[in-house]
Amino acid sequence: MKSKGLLILTIGLMGTMMACTGKKGPENPFLGEYKTPFGVPPFDKIKVEHYEPAIAEGIKQQLSEIDAITANAEAPTFENTIIPLDYSGELLERVVLTMENINSANTSDELQEVLKKVSPMLSKHRDDISMNPKLFERVKVVYENMAQNNYTPEQKLLIEKTYKSFVRGGANLDSAKQAELRDINQKLSLLALQFNENLLAENNDYFIVIDKEEDLAGLPESVKAMGAEEAKSRGMEGKWVYTIYKPSMIPFLTYAQNKELRDKLYYGYYMRGNNNNAHDNKNIIKQIVDLRQKKAELLGYPTHAHYVLDVNMAKVPENVYNLLNKLWEPALKRAKAERDDMQKLAKAEGAKYKIGPADWWYYAEKVRKAKYDLDEEMLRPYLSLDAVRSGIFNLTEKLYGLKYVKRTDLPVYHPECEVYEVQEADGKHVGILYLDFFPRESKSVGAWCTEYRSQRIMPDGKFISPVVSIVCNFSKPTGNSPALLSYDEAETFYHEFGHALHALFSKVQYPGLRNVPRDFVELPSQIMEHWAGHKQYLKEYARHYQTGEPMPDELINKIEASGHFNQGFATTEYLAASILDMDYHTLTADKAKIEDVVAFEKASMDKIGLIPEIWPRYRSTYFAHIFSDVMGYSSGYYSYIWAEVLDSDAFEAFVESGDIFNKEIAGKFRTCVLEKGGSKDAMELYKDFRGKEPSIEPLLKNRGLN
Repeated sequence: MKSKGLLILTIGLMGTMMACTGKKGPENPFLGEYKTPFGVPPFDKIKVEHYEPAIAEGIKQQLSEIDAITANAEAPTFENTIIPLDYSGELLERVVLTMENINSANTSDELQEVLKKVSPMLSKHRDDISMNPKLFERVKVVYENMAQNNYTPEQKLLIEKTYKSFVRGGANLDSAKQAELRDINQKLSLLALQFNENLLAENNDYFIVIDKEEDLAGLPESVKAMGAEEAKSRGMEGKWVYTIYKPSMIPFLTYAQNKELRDKLYYGYYMRGNNNNAHDNKNIIKQIVDLRQKKAELLGYPTHAHYVLDVNMAKVPENVYNLLNKLWEPALKRAKAERDDMQKLAKAEGAKYKIGPADWWYYAEKVRKAKYDLDEEMLRPYLSLDAVRSGIFNLTEKLYGLKYVKRTDLPVYHPECEVYEVQEADGKHVGILYLDFFPRESKSVGAWCTEYRSQRIMPDGKFISPVVSIVCNFSKPTGNSPALLSYDEAETFYHEFGHALHALFSKVQYPGLRNVPRDFVELPSQIMEHWAGHKQYLKEYARHYQTGEPMPDELINKIEASGHFNQGFATTEYLAASILDMDYHTLTADKAKIEDVVAFEKASMDKIGLIPEIWPRYRSTYFAHIFSDVMGYSSGYYSYIWAEVLDSDAFEAFVESGDIFNKEIAGKFRTCVLEKGGSKDAMELYKDFRGKEPSIEPLLKNRGLN
């Protein structure tokens, strides 16, 4: 999930501003009040040429707001300095949020060109605020005089975060170092943008075409139909096309008997950004790693990881490595056992080769079928998109009393989007939720939750409700069948919905306290996954798309019995990527200039003993989580497992109560965690809910690693 920082411009943007050349009159929808229900963005009226002048005007307005603060002749106070700063830049925030979100979900060549132009200028604007000496001096006075005033805990925290953001933004540097930092920030913003563009191009450029039906051996009819429809959409009727988007790739790798084709498709996936072509990302990575280390050193941190973790729960790289290393040995041991089981089966079937990374899904599915009489295609009919969506809606009604009203009168940014008004049980408005489910060439890969408008309580007490969006790349409908999700896709939907609840329930007093530490933000999302796969709730929401019959007990029991299956692989590939992230970002000044990205990655993986049958979940050249400012997980990919300690322990509260739908516990989770944002120390928020710090034992139990 994307997150927003203190000055609204640190919203994970790649961006900056460009000269004002487009239309900026009343016809620009950004420059007036939105005349839409609930004030959602007027997507039907927004055009690419509107972003540039709206951003220019937004910057102009925020600079005027900043000037008013610094020109105030009165002594700096919370009320005349911190508050107006915290609320500044509303127009710029809404324009950039919209631009960034549309670029991720429905981009175009024209929009990407705008982003390239605005990126350096927005970076400059962020730095102009962070390095404004008059503004920093006022913030510093308020910070240093905190003890002399009777501030609330939230006010104190906002003052501390505001002050620290200026220091982290270079306010204490001399003019020469500030100039160097500005240059670094501008370069990083453009490099991250180029990384994303290259990756999108690589995702769309690679696919395999099959023209002989015998090469489809092993594929279920639904997967054949998917390939035929993809071919038809590309003008290749009578053939079959499979892409490296996961809803297409994973089923093919899981069932295709043709090893040569499995290797070919997987090769296209794992070589993204590493083809020595116009979309190669290796040189970009080298520059990003070097520039990040230089920035950290300028700001007084030994490495980029130290800089990032300073404001996270982990605090220092040693704590991250300690957790990852604690899990690595049992995960790798299990992964090796899983590999040996698959190799034994492959040999028994007459395979003359040693299985490789492209074979893992194929033989893992065979082992699962042999051990548990369970395969993915048995589950899909019970996991239609409609069933999973209804299951999520019903779950959140059980836990929190929410209701969802489908709206067809709100503008959408793409015809495939669905829109819902989220209401409390009594009909009170909570927020607006957009849902966008299927892959397209204009959309980035993966799944995420974001906001077009964050919750806000205005200084006069008026509450502004959030506008939230979930974007996915799920399996499409095929033929006469609706979208039938894989079990992993169903879990992903629950996961992203947890992020949405976090945004929808937010009731934070000050905008600067909405943001939570990166390694806490996955708690609300990952706890939802526990209900997705719980035996009791599967019985309720997983229903056959044709008959409406619930998933039979026999099948649910098989899911439960196989719950720890392939967890060695899943945990190992994830931990490997997390360690790779940390290895890049704990490089010190003398080592940050990487000569060879591929060699660096290999050395990182060899050091921990990663087996050749498994690649890290994200190889360097397509590791968008850490090399893209949009995702914002650099030195933070460990966050998922860090938060899993929290979510596993948190779900135990429901289990221990004897009722996984316990409204009282859900209400406490809402008020202690989901509503609070970053208005309190993250561990204190957790302890307010649970009454104690989390234990790692539930996580080990859930992954079968204990």
